Amino acid sequence: MSDLLVRPSASGGRLLDVTPDSAGWRYVGFEVLALAAGARAERDTGERELCVVVVSGAAHVRSAHGEWNDLGGRTDPWAGPPDAAYLPPGTTVTIEAAGDAEVALCWAPAPNGGATPRVLPGSDIELETRGHGSLERTILPILMADQEAESLLVVEVRTPGGHWSSYPPHKHDRDDPPRETLLEETYYHRLARPDGFAFLRVYTEDRSLDETLTFGDRDCVLVPRGYHTVSAPPGYDLYYLNVMAGPIRQWAVANDPDHEWTLSASG
Repeated sequence: MSDLLVRPSASGGRLLDVTPDSAGWRYVGFEVLALAAGARAERDTGERELCVVVVSGAAHVRSAHGEWNDLGGRTDPWAGPPDAAYLPPGTTVTIEAAGDAEVALCWAPAPNGGATPRVLPGSDIELETRGHGSLERTILPILMADQEAESLLVVEVRTPGGHWSSYPPHKHDRDDPPRETLLEETYYHRLARPDGFAFLRVYTEDRSLDETLTFGDRDCVLVPRGYHTVSAPPGYDLYYLNVMAGPIRQWAVANDPDHEWTLSASG
């Protein structure tokens, strides 16, 4: 199996656990919790900042910064926008499921103290339609440039079956702002039909990295560098949660010049 593909493995309520050490990079950490009603998980942010995203179900998020109860509430990742919460370094947080819940924990370093702790309500999210035709998908920014944080960038994407996403292939592996920024990235996937599959290709210009990965429901793909793009087969609506972080908190990408022409609806 590819080192870039992380499959779920239930252990003590934790479905996935990606750390900088396990991924072989510096910035992004990512966990997914599957909590039964009333179950709790406690984390200490340490020197990192944390974005808690309620993927499905509802959860209480409690810390010295406040008791934020009943965040979430959608039955699945397609049933409305997500509720989330931001917590800075030096925070002990308890996450308790209000009914069965799936909760993602998005981590990145915050050596300068992070940002203001707060709820990020789904009702404030402005949905964006990106692409055209079979490249069309829906973007739900959770903790992007319009929201304060030190390192983290977090976004959801919904891609209809038969469509391509993260397209044209693009990359963000060079520290050259404003043209391009260096950002590690995780893709956490859900499929509306859990027996389905989809594809993600990651490749560099010199093809020293060139992998096309077949993934399933709740699989995570690591993108350490290179161009990348996603394809959802017909009949299999796809959701993914992206977590990005790097030395500069700016999303600036470079499209693969061979495929940049597809940005034009007319070709």
